[in-house]
Amino acid sequence: MGNIATLQSLIAGRWHGLEALTPLHSALDNELIFHTHAEKIDFDEALVYARKTGVKGMMALDFQKRAQCLKALALYMMERKEELYEISHLTGATRADSWVDVEGGIGTLFAYASMGGRELPSSNVLHEGPAIALGKRGGFAGTHILVPRGGVAVHINAFNFPIWGMLEKFAPSFLAAMPCIVKPATATSYLTHATVKMMMESSLLPEGALQLVIGSTGDLLDRMGGFDAVTFTGSADTAAKLRANPNLIRNSVPFTAEADSLNCAILAPDVTPDDPEFDLFVKEVAREMTGKAGQKCTAIRRVIVPEQHVDAVGERLRERLARITVGNPKMEGVRMGALASMDQHRDVSERVEMLARGNEFLFSARDGFNPVGENCANGAFFSPTLILCRNAMVNDAVHDVEAFGPVSTLMTYRDIDEGLALAARGKGSLVSTLVTKDPAIAAYAVPMAAASHGRVHILDRESAVDSTGHGSPLPQLKHGGPGRAGGGEELGGIRAVKHFLQRAAVQGSPTMLAAVTGEYVRGGAVKESDLHPFRRHFEELEVGHSLLTHRRTVSEADIVNFGGVSGDYFYMHFDDIAAKDTQFGKRIAHGYFVLSAAAGLFVSPAPGPVLANYGLDNLRFVAPVAIGDTIRARLTCKRKVDRNRTDEQGRGQGVVAWDVQVTNQHDELVASYDILTLVQKRVINT
Repeated sequence: MGNIATLQSLIAGRWHGLEALTPLHSALDNELIFHTHAEKIDFDEALVYARKTGVKGMMALDFQKRAQCLKALALYMMERKEELYEISHLTGATRADSWVDVEGGIGTLFAYASMGGRELPSSNVLHEGPAIALGKRGGFAGTHILVPRGGVAVHINAFNFPIWGMLEKFAPSFLAAMPCIVKPATATSYLTHATVKMMMESSLLPEGALQLVIGSTGDLLDRMGGFDAVTFTGSADTAAKLRANPNLIRNSVPFTAEADSLNCAILAPDVTPDDPEFDLFVKEVAREMTGKAGQKCTAIRRVIVPEQHVDAVGERLRERLARITVGNPKMEGVRMGALASMDQHRDVSERVEMLARGNEFLFSARDGFNPVGENCANGAFFSPTLILCRNAMVNDAVHDVEAFGPVSTLMTYRDIDEGLALAARGKGSLVSTLVTKDPAIAAYAVPMAAASHGRVHILDRESAVDSTGHGSPLPQLKHGGPGRAGGGEELGGIRAVKHFLQRAAVQGSPTMLAAVTGEYVRGGAVKESDLHPFRRHFEELEVGHSLLTHRRTVSEADIVNFGGVSGDYFYMHFDDIAAKDTQFGKRIAHGYFVLSAAAGLFVSPAPGPVLANYGLDNLRFVAPVAIGDTIRARLTCKRKVDRNRTDEQGRGQGVVAWDVQVTNQHDELVASYDILTLVQKRVINT
């Protein structure tokens, strides 16, 4: 293979390391493909660079601009994805396995770009309201804000997903303006190295936003401070060692672990071998055993089935596993590749021996294991292995020992409570699957399963048409689990971004809170103007610009006409006798009439900067409006978000949220809500 390349670390903006150290081998044939570098890394330099250069560069952008940067980066990487696929196969991954890593990782960038664009402000202060009145006279209030920490995020990743594992942590920490130092597992670090190199070649990231450590972390954790954060993915044992680092403890450095766990799938007692759910269960187990050669932190390790169906489940799993062709992923028809390294092969072999004691093999290498492809005999190929345990309530090993490969243990239960007890014996897992066709069983079992699993996947014939499966963490949903699974949380939408931000309570007058949060707070000063707020372009609008409308007295004709138009003849609006027996004692106007009437009071009808109204938030009908009551509305610019986008005509625009308060003749609040609008900019972007 000619000269063997030495992987370099990216430290303080330069590639570092030339001297070869640790050899890295292809999972397919054990051929030497790369070396790590021997030169030590100055981690003090790396941290100083991240804190000074990285934080400065990222804080020069706001949430919205960082979201745009993620989208641009994802588009750039998607165009060059085939370069990553070509390297990924050296890890033993099939095209389908690599898709989860390559396009799943890039897809996570897209997802966080989208969520950031929708949910985050065009500033670096995220208001976590609503504001709460803390005094009787309205002059003192409190709320919460989330702000960038000014520190560094160190992400220590596992070998099984060298791309996705990095990007699913990088995306939310980048949105939170936290520079990242990424440390991939050595065995597959060459794929992470290629990805980081690609990201840097894009020139889309602020200087100092990303650094890469190839090899040991040295004294990195010993140098971290209280404004930094550490995330880890890998074994529970390593997580425990890192968590106990004296410096991390002393400085209260946030530490998040996502550890390998003994995830399970439960076949509910209502499912019989004749049901579609039975085959769905078998298919899901087989897929999770063989996908990524079983090297997934979410893989199904324990298969929990009613004792009366264990033989049928075992037989169908044997049939399915026997059809799986194992070998070089580039060979046609290959469905399962190799483990990531020969070291991993030895580890899985040892753990299978531990699991086999007192149990029986239903499927293993003895069933004709013959990987296809040149030099496969030298590769880290491992046969799908299914073990049967008939005494799982007293067999500790099957709940304690994890073989991190294509290995699962089938175990039996007598009733659903025993099945759930077996599931809990894993001492905390990332995910469990419940296969049932009975909603009552799901309602009974899921709350108990949720106590010891970070995610519960319910599979039946209805969900199967769209289900992403047991083993697929999604950006929108939390990833992580209690106990053995590490006790941490990743992903989960914007929640993941908040993990990397500092939350602070803020107290003061509503006017001051509005200035700090960038959002109008009720009771604060408003900016009255002769120019209707809807006549102002986006850049001319200021938070607090407000309009107090003229009044309108509600008549019986209004109620009758609205009922005719809407078809809403609810008795509270039309039956005088029935209405007298209610808590209001009389007929009242439709709530949606009040909403519509308020719009009629504050809308400026001529064409103008307001392009579209696309929704209402936080709508509440606070008090009834009766015939003869007089209402008016106050419209106030509450929040502006510049998404730096243009419409189909090339017009620049932003999003404006308007606070609306509808009051009656006694100045009592009767309705309250936010209106969301697209507002045109005066300056057209080109």
